[in-house]
Amino acid sequence: MFVLCMTCNTRMGIVSRYSDLLFKAGGNILEINQYNETDSGLFFMRIAFVLTDESKQETLTSELTELATRLEARWTLHDQTQPQRVLLMVSKFDHCLIDLLYRWRIGELKMQPVAIVSNHPRESLGAVDLYGIPFHHLRVTPTTKPQQEARLLDLIQSTGTQLTVLARYMQVLSDEMSTHLQGQCINIHHSFLPGFKGARPYLQAWKRGVKLIGATAHYVTPDLDEGPIIEQDVERINHADTEETLIRKGRDVERRVLARAVRYHLQGRVILNGARTVVFPD
Repeated sequence: MFVLCMTCNTRMGIVSRYSDLLFKAGGNILEINQYNETDSGLFFMRIAFVLTDESKQETLTSELTELATRLEARWTLHDQTQPQRVLLMVSKFDHCLIDLLYRWRIGELKMQPVAIVSNHPRESLGAVDLYGIPFHHLRVTPTTKPQQEARLLDLIQSTGTQLTVLARYMQVLSDEMSTHLQGQCINIHHSFLPGFKGARPYLQAWKRGVKLIGATAHYVTPDLDEGPIIEQDVERINHADTEETLIRKGRDVERRVLARAVRYHLQGRVILNGARTVVFPD
């Protein structure tokens, strides 16, 4: 199965032109999603399809390129039979990492984990089963951050990483690294952004006496905790909760939100729209 995502200025006949092109190439459309943003005049579309004759893929790609040129469209085409290569980053909180690995192991997340990176030694994860995925301890301090990120970038490039996931990796990436990974790096923030950004958001929430806490999965950008949001969810709390119970309750919502965001990305359901996203849920 292939997934085609495209964005262009809205005009009449876009869906017809793409569906006609796919029909002539022997494509069978399985799912189609579209969205017109009236304020900006932008059109977004996702098409999942199969080719009855896969030998026509090269010709199809050429025809899609020609059509995108005429429409001045941005587009991507992904072969969903080829799992994306994913690098997972973690610090001491392992619940998001464990959840992603479980969902990968049972086939829920169609990805190929190529490495696990942590700023802490392997022992910090205890008896967590890493299923033979290479583990890399890349220690970082304020003075060694440039060298550590250079090693990280080398690892991303050498493993052919297509998506980097910060699964409660409690280090801020540099502006240079964030820019390099833009659109290809997902972070889970233990707060319902844009509220309570930065460090210890559960303590911030407790001090404000909020009745809902949440988690936000977003793409990483140089602006800390300001990247385009992919997915969010909340958990109800009350006056009797402490920072410790907020952390406990927050673990569940964090792993759910991150897993959904990663799945949406892997399935080509997320299209960037400036500082925002268009997400076609499954």
